[in-house]
Amino acid sequence: MNIPPGWGWLAENGAIAIGAIAAIALWVFVWRRASAYVVPRSALWKPLAIAGSVLTIISSLMPWATFVLNEGPYPDKATLQFFDSPFAVSGFRLHLLLLGAVALVMLFVPGPRKRVQKMLGAGIIGIAIVNLLFIIIEGGGVGAVTSDGSTFAFGGFVALVGGLVLVLGAKAGDNLEPIPHLNAKVNPLLAYAVLLASFVGLLLVVAMVLNAGGQGGVGNPYAGPIFLSLLAFLAGALGALHGFGVTGWISRLSDNHKVFSIVVLLLVALALPFTEAGTDYWMTTAANIGVYAATAIGLNIVVGLAGLLDLGYVAFLGIGAFVAANFSGAVAAKAGIELPFIVAAIIAAVVAGIFGAIVGSPTLRVRGDYLAIVTLAFGEIFKKAAQNDIGGLTGGANAIPGVPPINWFGASFDQPLTIGSLELPSGVLYYVLIIVLVALVMVVFANLKNSRIGRAWIAIREDEDAARAMGIKTGQAKILAFLIGATLAGLAGAVFAHKTSTVAYDSFQFIESVTLLAAVILGGMGSIPGAVLGASLLLVLPEKLREFSDLRLILFGLALVLIMRFRPQGLVPDRHRRAELANEGAEGVPIEELNVPDDTPGGAKAEVAR
Repeated sequence: MNIPPGWGWLAENGAIAIGAIAAIALWVFVWRRASAYVVPRSALWKPLAIAGSVLTIISSLMPWATFVLNEGPYPDKATLQFFDSPFAVSGFRLHLLLLGAVALVMLFVPGPRKRVQKMLGAGIIGIAIVNLLFIIIEGGGVGAVTSDGSTFAFGGFVALVGGLVLVLGAKAGDNLEPIPHLNAKVNPLLAYAVLLASFVGLLLVVAMVLNAGGQGGVGNPYAGPIFLSLLAFLAGALGALHGFGVTGWISRLSDNHKVFSIVVLLLVALALPFTEAGTDYWMTTAANIGVYAATAIGLNIVVGLAGLLDLGYVAFLGIGAFVAANFSGAVAAKAGIELPFIVAAIIAAVVAGIFGAIVGSPTLRVRGDYLAIVTLAFGEIFKKAAQNDIGGLTGGANAIPGVPPINWFGASFDQPLTIGSLELPSGVLYYVLIIVLVALVMVVFANLKNSRIGRAWIAIREDEDAARAMGIKTGQAKILAFLIGATLAGLAGAVFAHKTSTVAYDSFQFIESVTLLAAVILGGMGSIPGAVLGASLLLVLPEKLREFSDLRLILFGLALVLIMRFRPQGLVPDRHRRAELANEGAEGVPIEELNVPDDTPGGAKAEVAR
């Protein structure tokens, strides 16, 4: 019997899919039954916490792969063949050892132990799943993480069970402790020291994340799982610090000392080239992140504050880039005028702002889905106009190449910078310029958000009819939002043109507008650091996941889906979105934990009588 082509492949993959669905269903059933048994029995907490911690520590001292994979031995001596020093742990095994040890120590430390234990367990589960799946896929089956017939390596499953037991133990008694509210009114010198240490630590963590596994490829085929394992470890560690109230305390300290925090954070950002991330590759990537971050902050005015959905926002970035390119003295530019960068950037910002006001004018008549269609149409009109070289200002398919780099005080921004005996990579001056640009845009956004017009935008976002009834001139406010947002995007576009040296229409496709919108929503609408973090993740994650080849975009999309599922308010939301979407107070504490019962005599009766 001849089997039609493709049926064998369909049957094989169908069987795998059915098996995966059955395994997930079985897992959900077992987890629900175990949770139902543990929740009413608070006495099980300590035994489960001890068991989970010990299993995690043991897993860090065990091999994880039974044989050498096709790409070479699994890193950090996790392959059985090279497992000659069990106590010389490093990499993800060291992370597991640290998380397990902290979970064990937590049994003897006063505070929100269950909450911290839950977050540590989640980090352990993340590390175990990432490495188990990668070894199974690359090794050709479950035998790579269990036994090949003569050798055994159960480290991955032991870690997974340890993490699950920790999370399950946190359910015992069904009463997570409230997050401590540490006093932020401390001695200024102590506050300065804590903030300085925190920001320096943040710098080191960023450098470590960027260099986790290197840049992948032939040099390190396992850069992807190393990077994801580090993210899982950091998520567990930061979750534990949040459970202790440390992150909220540092945030309040920063709010109480804003000027000091801004200055130190700016200096820390400028110090990135002096870390291990100070390479040509990461300086270029960081500069691109800065351009998108500045543009995303401008979009945050339109979407995050005013609540106006703009699906063609990248067109303003393109307008700024093309205007700056035409006034830069590029050989292919039709204008034939060479202006200083500052002048060209100001002109680019003004022109983009004018187009923003023009695009914003339909908001007087349309809103919601109709406004989204109008902005989408503008983005497509811009792309087609640039592609067809209407007016000869965009170069069409030939683009505008040869945009000269910025040159200030005799220093070309595309060349390495030498400071004494220290040589910094090429592009570092563009990185410094981008940091200054992002800081400037953040200042503009912060002042607008806290101003009268900012409060008007927020009122329009919440209920435009109610805002109009309260006397707000909604039409003018919405046009102003488009104008200011487009101006900031045009300014970023001017920097983009000089940095890339070539401005082409295909750099401003619809997908770029979607990426910017995703950055705003992912980071937290209306949040300044949220837009920067969202833009950073959307550019760094695809770069770090290149080792997964065809699965890279699937994993990237899955990560976004999971973040939106569990953090709909965004990663760094402002207080309005936090209260609206997460039912949390300003510091991330659930509303039910902030509601203190009225235990005064006659309090409840008095409320009823009223």
